[in-house]
Amino acid sequence: MTTKQLSPGRVRHLRWIPQVPLALAMVAAGTAKLGGDPAMVAMFDDIGAGQWFRYAVGALEVAGGVGLVIPRLAGYAALGLVCLLAGAVVTNVAVLRTSPVVALAHLAAAVLVAWLRRPPLVSRSDHARRP
Repeated sequence: MTTKQLSPGRVRHLRWIPQVPLALAMVAAGTAKLGGDPAMVAMFDDIGAGQWFRYAVGALEVAGGVGLVIPRLAGYAALGLVCLLAGAVVTNVAVLRTSPVVALAHLAAAVLVAWLRRPPLVSRSDHARRP
C-alpha cells in the first residue's frame, strides 16, 4: 500500500481551507456593520465608542476578508485581522461581558492563516545563488 505524500504544491492549496471561510465570515460581519444592522448599532452603542467606530471596524473587516482571497495580500490581511480580532475578544470580555468564543475562533483561524502565509526565511533567489 502506498501513501500519497503531500507535495509543496498541494500544501499550498490546503492553505485556502481556513482562508475562505474566514474571508466569508469577515465580509459578512463587516457588511452587517456597514449596512447598519440594528444588532450591530446596538452593540456599538453598548461599547460606547460611537458609531464611527462601527464603520471603521466594518471597513477593516471587509478589507481583511477581501485581502484574504488575494494571495499576495493574504498574509498581511490575516495579520491585520489578528489585531482586529484580538481587540474583539478583549471588548467582548471586558466591555460587553459576553462570550468571546466566536471572536476567539475567528482569531485562531486568522493566526493559522498568518502562519501558513508567512514568508520563507530564505528567498528563492538567495537559495539559487548558493554554490
